[in-house]
Amino acid sequence: MDDDSRVTRRRVGDAEARRANRGWWDTDADDYQAEHGAFLGDVDFVWCPEGLREADARLLGDLSGRRVLEVGCGAAAAARWLATQGARPVAFDLSAGMLRHAAKAADDTGVRVPLVQADALALPFADRSFDLACTAFGAIPFVDDSAALHAEVHRVLRPGGRWVFSVTHPMRWIFLDDPGEGGLTAVHSYFDRSPYVEQDESGVATYVEQHRTLGDRIRELVGAGFRLLDLVEPEWPEGHEGIWGQWSPLRGRLFPGTAIFVTEKPAE
Repeated sequence: MDDDSRVTRRRVGDAEARRANRGWWDTDADDYQAEHGAFLGDVDFVWCPEGLREADARLLGDLSGRRVLEVGCGAAAAARWLATQGARPVAFDLSAGMLRHAAKAADDTGVRVPLVQADALALPFADRSFDLACTAFGAIPFVDDSAALHAEVHRVLRPGGRWVFSVTHPMRWIFLDDPGEGGLTAVHSYFDRSPYVEQDESGVATYVEQHRTLGDRIRELVGAGFRLLDLVEPEWPEGHEGIWGQWSPLRGRLFPGTAIFVTEKPAE
């Protein structure tokens, strides 16, 4: 447990995690957009705090005419960018607070995409209804059963479709969430899968984030039926001096902060 008694690492079930994270994102949506909205843009697809953009990386491949599902979309900036590239995106999120920002950004930019409030573990979409699926730090770190999430995405993808997602690089869990010198010393076991939990004075979780090793992630994907095409670990770019939570130039120049998994549902 960290110094703050309201921060701990403990097992959290799916129902408690869902309640905690939906409440946290609903409450924090305004502050999150105020802090990070300019970096993410209104119509842009930024994969990570390192600033890698889909416009440059092209991890999703051809977008023209493709039905794309943005999982855990937040304010849906990525989905709006996808729409400008000729794709036909649908964006969903568990948080009504984040979807409120998505609707406002649609009004501000004039770029509109379908928005759905949904649980990533029970997608309200038909089998094989999308060509591509993607998320930048959405949903996956916040659910208890990420293997089930991958299975749901596999279900709604057509054969040959890609599932590309970014998460905090698993090795970051060794360190404290400190962008400075304090974040350079290993203090946790990489193999401890106990979630990071913020809780109220009664011990009820208010925020939950899950840890999986790289091997865990790959096994979950293979178990769901995906084929791993690439694992991208973006390097910290020269001239990027921004700090986002525990991401910083100091840490980013020494070890990766983001892992992007590029996978494919095999063609039949």
